[in-house]
Amino acid sequence: MDLNGFKQDRFFIVKVGGRMDAVTAPEFEKSCLEWIVQGESTFIVDLKDLEYMSSAGLRSILVVGKKVKSAGGALSFCSLTPNVEHVFSISGFGSMFKVLDSLETALHSL
Repeated sequence: MDLNGFKQDRFFIVKVGGRMDAVTAPEFEKSCLEWIVQGESTFIVDLKDLEYMSSAGLRSILVVGKKVKSAGGALSFCSLTPNVEHVFSISGFGSMFKVLDSLETALHSL
């Protein structure tokens, strides 16, 4: 999994690529929790380059989502690939989190 986080305007952008599964999901969770501890609270997770997400990835997103919410922040997602969009749809994550078409849309509408 490729993971990159950076500040843009008032948002913390997390770009995720490759696969988010039982092996890689803990890295996503750990990195996001560290960014929250450092004071970040408004996240946009760009999944444009994420090819696959397992239930372990969903679990990590839930953990991060709860921590962000308790910090008074927000967790949004953008640019879902068709496979990841399907996983979000069948898991109900599409109704739990704000999902936008693109990073540009997210930056201008949140």
